[in-house]
Amino acid sequence: MPKGNSLGDFEQLVMLALIRIGEGAYGMIVRREIEDRTGREISLGAIYATLDRLEAKGLVRSTLGQPGRARRGRAKRFFAVEVAGLTALRSALAALDSMRDGIDEFERTQEVKP
Repeated sequence: MPKGNSLGDFEQLVMLALIRIGEGAYGMIVRREIEDRTGREISLGAIYATLDRLEAKGLVRSTLGQPGRARRGRAKRFFAVEVAGLTALRSALAALDSMRDGIDEFERTQEVKP
C-alpha cells in the first residue's frame, strides 16, 4: 500500500463506522456510531476533518442529498467507502493482527478490556 494511503487508528474507526452504517452515513451518525461502540467522545469537527482527508486520499466518496427544511435548506453530505478504502482498511487491520499474533495478552479469542 502506498504511504499516502496508510490509515491512522481514528481513520480506521471512521471507515469501520461507514461500513457498519452503510447507505445514509453522514457526519453526525458516524460520530454517534463511534461513540456508542468505543465510549470515546469525539467532536463533529474531528469526524468531518477525517472524512475530508479520507476523501482526498480517494478512500471514501461523498454525495450531497436533497436540501431540506430541517437543515435550513442545506443538503446533508453522505459518505461511502470506495474499493481503494476497503483495500487500505483490510491492509491496516491485517498489519495490526500480524503484530499482535503470538502475544498471549492480545490473542483474538480473548476479550480485550480497556
